[in-house]
Amino acid sequence: MTFTHPWVLLFLCLPVILLWAVAARGAGIVAPVDHAGPGAKDRRWLRWALGAFDAAPLGIMAVALVVLAGPQTLQQPKRERLLTNIEVCIDVSGSMSGRNYRIASEAIEEFTRAREGDAMGLTMFGTAQVKWLPLTKDLQALRNAMPFANPDNQPAHMGGTAIGAALRFCRDNMEIEAAQGDRLIVLVSDGFSFDLGQGQEYEVAEELKAAGIIVYHIHVDESEAPAEMAELTRITGGESFRAADAESLKQVFGHIDRMRPARFASVGTVPMDFFGPFAWTSLALCAVHALGLAWLRYTPW
Repeated sequence: MTFTHPWVLLFLCLPVILLWAVAARGAGIVAPVDHAGPGAKDRRWLRWALGAFDAAPLGIMAVALVVLAGPQTLQQPKRERLLTNIEVCIDVSGSMSGRNYRIASEAIEEFTRAREGDAMGLTMFGTAQVKWLPLTKDLQALRNAMPFANPDNQPAHMGGTAIGAALRFCRDNMEIEAAQGDRLIVLVSDGFSFDLGQGQEYEVAEELKAAGIIVYHIHVDESEAPAEMAELTRITGGESFRAADAESLKQVFGHIDRMRPARFASVGTVPMDFFGPFAWTSLALCAVHALGLAWLRYTPW
């Protein structure tokens, strides 16, 4: 236990001095019915009881001084959530329009609700890449941005699928924006990339790994996920999934959420006021003194 104002404890000498005055006090006027005089040995317990009743206010004074000193105890360590930076990289090529985009956007919105406290950004890609939303902890902003990723609203030059270029684009942005915390890319696509294969996926994977970025790939189609993406994600420490319908896509996002749970770090203990025992002690002393006033007390006649 520690004290906020330990110097106040010096004033505890006052109730100690007054307690000595109570203990050294004489019997006063002696009457046959008093605790002193003839038969005093038989009634010594009464003398001590009366002294305790008289000393109770001094105990209350001592407790009040301790409370004024601000007693504190150190409680459980304070925990702080460690930031995870998640870049949602979504394919907006023509093949993603309609059903694929609809189920992907719904799953992404649900994923953001499960990751409150993390920072998320949005990148759209086809043949080119567009950084639509920088990393932000305001995940409602990402949910509001999803309608702009509708493939039906994209220009013609976004019609292809260049996953390798998109991942490099995300890496460059995350190295600038995500100075602290983990780095994670969730790439959603339904096609095969023309800029991966022939060993290019290993080059991209090593670049992402060197930047401390983990990649998860979700193939939104009934066909098998590209083998290149399985290798790329494995090297970065992530995984490649296939989701053919809305339910399986939600399960994939739920699986990613479980694989990358929120992490917390201890940032020190928290001092808490420790008044409870002293309050109960003061209440007990008040009861003792009240009992003495109502029943046992010194009488000078």
